[in-house]
Amino acid sequence: MTRSTDVLVVGAGLAGLTAARALRASGLDVHVLEARARVGGRTVNHPLEEDRVVEAGGQFVGPTQDHVLQLAKTLGVETFPTFSGGASTYVKNGSVRKFNGRVLPDLLALPDAARLTSRLDRLSQTIPIERPWEAPNARDLDSETLATWASRGALTEGGVDLLDILLGSAFGGSAADVSALFGLWYVAGAGNEFTRGTVARMTDVVGGAQESRFIGGSQRISLLLAEHLDDSITLNAPVRRIVQTSEQVEVRTDQATWTARRVVVAIPPVLASRIAWEPVLPAPQEALFQRMNFGTLAKVEAVYSEPFWRQEGISGQGLFRDPGSAVCSMFDNSPPEGGAGVLMGFVGAHQWRRWAAKPASMRTGAVLRAFSTVVGERALRPLQVVEKDWTSEEWTRGGPTAVLAPGVLTSLGRWRDAPFGRVHWAGAEHAHFWNGFMEGAVRSGEHAAAEVIESESTES
Repeated sequence: MTRSTDVLVVGAGLAGLTAARALRASGLDVHVLEARARVGGRTVNHPLEEDRVVEAGGQFVGPTQDHVLQLAKTLGVETFPTFSGGASTYVKNGSVRKFNGRVLPDLLALPDAARLTSRLDRLSQTIPIERPWEAPNARDLDSETLATWASRGALTEGGVDLLDILLGSAFGGSAADVSALFGLWYVAGAGNEFTRGTVARMTDVVGGAQESRFIGGSQRISLLLAEHLDDSITLNAPVRRIVQTSEQVEVRTDQATWTARRVVVAIPPVLASRIAWEPVLPAPQEALFQRMNFGTLAKVEAVYSEPFWRQEGISGQGLFRDPGSAVCSMFDNSPPEGGAGVLMGFVGAHQWRRWAAKPASMRTGAVLRAFSTVVGERALRPLQVVEKDWTSEEWTRGGPTAVLAPGVLTSLGRWRDAPFGRVHWAGAEHAHFWNGFMEGAVRSGEHAAAEVIESESTES
């Protein structure tokens, strides 16, 4: 079966659906092909009782994430604050300490952590967001890992250890996995065109990236976008081959062949590189996409009849500087309507590598024990446990975002967004600001749609 349209969008995550919406609004005929049996990409809701949900994928939004917040507002999706009342918990090598505010109760680590944060904030200001390879000393920064750079001049390992707690959930990786240039660029992008990024905006709840959540779950945005696109989405349709000529693009799935004047590929770059291309992708672009591997991350959520820890003055937030812990950080992830309490833990990077291959019951037990160190023994008796290991998702293969090892950004970074003939790129990894976040996905979809509209206008 052969079908045709003006523009094909590959991928029905936030990026692809945002692009499709903008393209249709411009008057173009659009169709979306999605490999999964659902829309939403790396956002997915898990249903609880009485129409409540928890998010098994991306969920948090905060200041300077203007595009996703505006999109949600337009669709009628409201936000609510992430619960942060009461004391948070810091676990270091089995020692449990409660604290309030932003100052961690670790006197040995604090000086190095403060110095590292200052260095990250200061040097990230020198990184050009759109062309990081032109930063001062870009090649030197891209030749070493963020861990090596961060350790320089440090008296203890505390600064790097605390940085790894952040990156365990932000990258699904550690400071040893990424180049210093990529890490600094990532911090710089935790803002917008008017406000440069900071470490605090990446890590904080109030005033930071974890400040709010969406009522009804983050996937609700994609579900509403899909409704507006009517019958212009085909699910269970992984794209196997893309053939382009000077006049059109042919896209083949298992069920049909589509032709279009242009295509927006809005899937993770490493998956895009596995499509059969004719002609083949430019060698440096393919090399870059193949190196944009995802981190390793799972989310584990324990559901209780109520958020009992709040009555005891505990926020449910925890940081684990503990090699034996199964989680790097945790949050109160309860729905806003009440009637259920949810604790969520990130199993990322070091923790994932240690626990992913173990039996599910053993992994669940380890996560619940980590929760109990923060909120008490009632955490060991949940009503249910929800686990989402993003490395086992066929059409994601990791999470939450792609990370670049030393040498990649300066040698290949220019090819990230370069259109390939009539093919344009979108996805959270194609964003300058809030790369890897829902905000980045929306921004990339808007940008890809604008590229297509401009190209169509020029051609006509």
